[in-house]
Amino acid sequence: MTSLQRKAVFIDRDGTITEETGYLDHPDKLRLIAGSAEAIKLINDLGMKVIVVTNQSGVARGYFPEQMIKQVHDRLEELLLEKGARIDAIYYCPHHPSAGKPPYRSDCECRKPKTGMIDAALQDFDIDVNNSYMIGDKASDMEFAENAGLKGILVQTGYGKEETALSEKMDKNRPELIAADLLEAVAWIKNKELSATWS
Repeated sequence: MTSLQRKAVFIDRDGTITEETGYLDHPDKLRLIAGSAEAIKLINDLGMKVIVVTNQSGVARGYFPEQMIKQVHDRLEELLLEKGARIDAIYYCPHHPSAGKPPYRSDCECRKPKTGMIDAALQDFDIDVNNSYMIGDKASDMEFAENAGLKGILVQTGYGKEETALSEKMDKNRPELIAADLLEAVAWIKNKELSATWS
């Protein structure tokens, strides 16, 4: 197994792969951000894992049932496969520490920026965490990256521009890169990884 095959790119869903719509409560509302499928295919072609990690507190808030998340993710994988791109795994957190009722009202370990979703991925895959990446559109994604030992990349889609404007939120967990979108982020990863391979 090559070192690239042990590396992963963890990616936030809403605002990073798919258009930010608030609480995505139906698969028909899902829209890919331009270039997202191409970006994920680039990761596939590199031999790295593509793992989606997403907070879905709409369940805890009562906006949609948990089974709706599976339907949305089935649609996401379908749209990506149509463009030759593949996700290796999806982990989500349906909880919120103060909204809703138990069992979804929970100060859980899986809600980003806590690392429960990474911990679950490490049980399922042999991943070199310290040489893997996290791409997202929020400061909490960068904090998640820092907490998990991943290299954080902030994209300017979704909430990314607002988060960058609030620069004090980034001081503690400064990203390795601020990219226009997922495709630019992955192109940077590709160049970095291939340079390391051939150096």
